[in-house]
Amino acid sequence: MPDDNNTRAPNTSAPRDFQSLPLQPSLLQNLQDLGFRQLTEIQAAALPAIVEGRDVIGQAKTGSGKTVAFGLGVLHKLQPERFRVQALVLCPTRELADQVARELRKLARAIHNIKILTLCGGMPFGPQIGSLKHGAHIVVGTPGRIEDHLRKGNLNLGDVHTLVLDEADRMLDMGFQAVLDQILAELPKQRQTLLFSATYPKTIDALATRVLRDPVKVEVTTAHTQSTIEQKYYRVENEEQRPTALHQLLASHSPSSAVVFCNTKKETDEAAQSLKSAGFAALALHGDMEQKDRDRTLALFANGSATILVATDVAARGLDIEELPMVVNYHLSRDPEVHVHRIGRTGRAGQKGIALTLVSKKEIYKVERLEELQQQPITLLEIPTLPKGFGPPRPLMSTLQIDGGKKQKVRAGDVVGALTGEGGIDGNQIGKIQIFDFSTFVAVERPVAKVALNKLGRGKIKGRNFRARIVSV
Repeated sequence: MPDDNNTRAPNTSAPRDFQSLPLQPSLLQNLQDLGFRQLTEIQAAALPAIVEGRDVIGQAKTGSGKTVAFGLGVLHKLQPERFRVQALVLCPTRELADQVARELRKLARAIHNIKILTLCGGMPFGPQIGSLKHGAHIVVGTPGRIEDHLRKGNLNLGDVHTLVLDEADRMLDMGFQAVLDQILAELPKQRQTLLFSATYPKTIDALATRVLRDPVKVEVTTAHTQSTIEQKYYRVENEEQRPTALHQLLASHSPSSAVVFCNTKKETDEAAQSLKSAGFAALALHGDMEQKDRDRTLALFANGSATILVATDVAARGLDIEELPMVVNYHLSRDPEVHVHRIGRTGRAGQKGIALTLVSKKEIYKVERLEELQQQPITLLEIPTLPKGFGPPRPLMSTLQIDGGKKQKVRAGDVVGALTGEGGIDGNQIGKIQIFDFSTFVAVERPVAKVALNKLGRGKIKGRNFRARIVSV
């Protein structure tokens, strides 16, 4: 990030407690109720400028707390009595947009009658038009779908006072530059713009120069430290050895869950299939998948019904995984800063994490660039041998898919009630429940999956019978 007089780095004089910020009392009380006490570095550096109404460029890694930073700024300025779209948050993927919208709703729960609408591709167009007719205060969405609604006259951005570009580097990587320009043309010139990016290439600098006014620049690079993430690099002789090497690394460490990063969609499919053939509970995630398949894949991984998620960088943006003990780089990223972003998926919130990377002779130049960025030497290790009698661990949970969701008014409490009681399972045998528009995924302990399925088959949810099935990896 370029140095100038407007660049702010974290410092000891910045406010470190949420209660020291000049936010609305209802927001401060809600933060206290949620257990938010100390600000993260990006929040401490950026929030005062955001609340002042300044444009802000924030460079921070995943897990730094940037969503709370811009979310509080947006909500502080919001006027609930004005039922107009007052803030627009653009995200590169639906998963990140969903995650941001959930966080905003949590932060806004003490403000009455706030409507936050998510508009993303891969979802039916008609229901979104109906929701827009009912109005919203905040719209969170992906650039392509937002532009679609603008072009069709469904969305009016004339009253927007705050624009947030979240993970702007990925949006440009995905080719959204022209679409962003079309959206920007529909926004008021007088507005606050907040741009957050994990990396700061020249394309981001050019975008910031065009769309921000006298911005305050904030850079935080210490969301993860060497003490929380252990990095190891392993030598592979050729491409043919890479799948076997991946099996052996996962077998020797036996993580409860791991994300394997690949550079291309083809590599992602091939690596996932190789792992499945070796007995691992692995799934692929990339941009060519239909939205229903992406939802199912993410639900299975988040539920603990799949232990390995093989993903591209873009597809992995917005993953809402609270604890991830391991990441593996199947290939080194072409961009060393993307590598740092990848490994930042583990070792979050004070947890320990491990990052393993496979390196071939052709990738040595990438290692040298990474050494320069991280300011430390990298030693290539030999691949550990497969433990004798090894069998891939089976996931602890199974997932049931119910053919009913938000549109049928299904709630988590309804699902728990349908699974428990006479002839059912105990409440503590139920794991994560994820409710989408037309389907619900619920994790249950593997030994009781059939009992749970039979209970759903005999009972009703919201007075209705819904089809349900066990979803296998």
